[in-house]
Amino acid sequence: MTVDARAWDDHEPDVARAILIREFETRLLELFSEGELNGTVHTCIGQEMAAVAVARALGPDDMVFSNHRGHGHYLALEDDVAGLLAEVMGRSTGVCGGVGGSQHLAGPRFLSNGVQAGMTPIAVGHAIARRRQRPDAISVVFIGDGTLGEGLLYESLNLASVMGAPVLFVLEDNGVAQSTDTSTTTGGSIEGRAEAFGLAFHQGSTAQWPQLFTTASGAVDAVRRQGRPALLAISTYRLMAHSKGDDNRDPDVVAGHRQRDPLELLRTEDAARYERESAVARAVIDEALAAARLAPASTYDPVRPVAATADPVTWRPATRFPGRHVDRLHQALAAALSDDPRVLLLGEDVEGPYGGAFKVTRDLSASFPGRVLNMPISEAAIVGCGTGLAMAGYRSVVEIMFGDFLTLTMDQVLQHAAKFEDMFGGTVQVPLMIRAPMGARRGYGPTHSQSVEKFFLGIPGLTVVAPNLRVDPGPLYAGMIARLDSPVLVVENKTLYTRFAPDDDATGFRALVSSDDLPTVRIDPVGADAVATVVCYGGMLEEAEEAQRRLFDLHEIAVEIVCPTSLYPVDLTPIVESVRRTARLVVVEEGPSFAAFGAEVMAQVAEAGIPFAGRRRGYSGVIPASAAREGDLLVDAADIVRLVRDLVGR
Repeated sequence: MTVDARAWDDHEPDVARAILIREFETRLLELFSEGELNGTVHTCIGQEMAAVAVARALGPDDMVFSNHRGHGHYLALEDDVAGLLAEVMGRSTGVCGGVGGSQHLAGPRFLSNGVQAGMTPIAVGHAIARRRQRPDAISVVFIGDGTLGEGLLYESLNLASVMGAPVLFVLEDNGVAQSTDTSTTTGGSIEGRAEAFGLAFHQGSTAQWPQLFTTASGAVDAVRRQGRPALLAISTYRLMAHSKGDDNRDPDVVAGHRQRDPLELLRTEDAARYERESAVARAVIDEALAAARLAPASTYDPVRPVAATADPVTWRPATRFPGRHVDRLHQALAAALSDDPRVLLLGEDVEGPYGGAFKVTRDLSASFPGRVLNMPISEAAIVGCGTGLAMAGYRSVVEIMFGDFLTLTMDQVLQHAAKFEDMFGGTVQVPLMIRAPMGARRGYGPTHSQSVEKFFLGIPGLTVVAPNLRVDPGPLYAGMIARLDSPVLVVENKTLYTRFAPDDDATGFRALVSSDDLPTVRIDPVGADAVATVVCYGGMLEEAEEAQRRLFDLHEIAVEIVCPTSLYPVDLTPIVESVRRTARLVVVEEGPSFAAFGAEVMAQVAEAGIPFAGRRRGYSGVIPASAAREGDLLVDAADIVRLVRDLVGR
């Protein structure tokens, strides 16, 4: 009798689970060949013992984050054949209602996504949350050796280390990244990577699977006991293709590994016993398959509205509020922290005495110790960490020091935070707010002055908000944080921080605010009919108001301003109602105008069937540090006056 056979007796339930995973994935490949599956399938055949060994060591409060090759991880942890099979087949009874498919799975203790390294900062954030909620709970995140090429992984390793997050990174080292031998793509050693970030290092192999169970248990126990991150590297081998049939490895090499495969060795040692376990697994799979075939196709509707044309808007006079914009924002964050213990602030240099680049979070760390968290300079990891905290029950408010750096967060926003609720069939919520100082007119130059919000407009599941000086940031932010149930990006124009709200309306005009949670501002001429509508947002409202006064006083042209606070989705009703009256539309913004907010507004108004003449203007080019050139490039009141006069013809 071999060592494997003796170990079988000691690990009978674990071996049975590994056989179930193999039989399940073998059936998936058959179903794909028969045309019953849509999309793709990534199997872990050959790696099953890695999943089972780690899952075996986990407790009921631990959370697992996985990747595109996650079926084995899911089955080892959740033991839900029926839900997984229905999901892969796109059925409504699937674990994500048939939306996620093979790569995007959700369970009570499990989440997977197909983006390499994408789940690593989320696992770190979730681990930090669990440490606060349940001191013994940990997070586990599976990665492949190909993921060693992803920069976000190293951001996450560093974040986990400096934050003392109880997270176990499990590296399944199968020697190949899709089709490329990782020896040609990865420099240095795996152990050296752990050492560089101060992580404990553990190593095992599926070829010595009985010892692997001991190693995995020790790694999990160490993370749990010490409250520190660790890296467990598991040497293994993937017997099948990356996905379905894309395999260019030497067949003889693969065949040699198959002969040494743990399950094949167990089959060789005791074929009858193996067949009995396989028959049990196949029966479970057959039952799940029959149920999935009878279940209706996915009925979950992940479609999000891009614009709304609601009932007539209710308007009220704009409220006058004291203090600078930054002070009101600071007070709103302080109130949110005071009112709700779930609120956490995250960002670079947000703790005192610095309090953020624009001093929005000054002294909050002293008033709310442990609730305002300094993060490394790792924008993607910060947003991912905020996502993990939010999924665990916190309300994460993340500050990105300069909005320009939002581009570094795009993957975490687009592929993760904004997508999770719909991708996982409504089973996951992400109450996350990202605050981003945006815009120019401060002389900061090309990489610290851009308005990049257009790149985030239209992302399903993400609300984009742009405050202005006519809407009190106190109740605005307090309301947004209190209602958080999905990601919100707040575009904070930098020029607003030091500004005060207008004391009163300009002579001949009235400022109105809609009764919505995210109000629209409307500034009308009094006693005159507007002949054009000017649409703007954020800091551009000041320039629009100045243009409105000049047009009236100097050129006897009355215009109406409409300034939405929500850019996506945008409530078109106030804009459509105004353009219906004026038949002329000018849209101005501080960011690049091509394929941006202004273009979308004009397209939406046109689609609403409103005949109008239009102009739009933003900037085109790199924001210069030169004050004179910066002023030439950006839209100002004089530009708006020229656009309106050109449109009106006088």
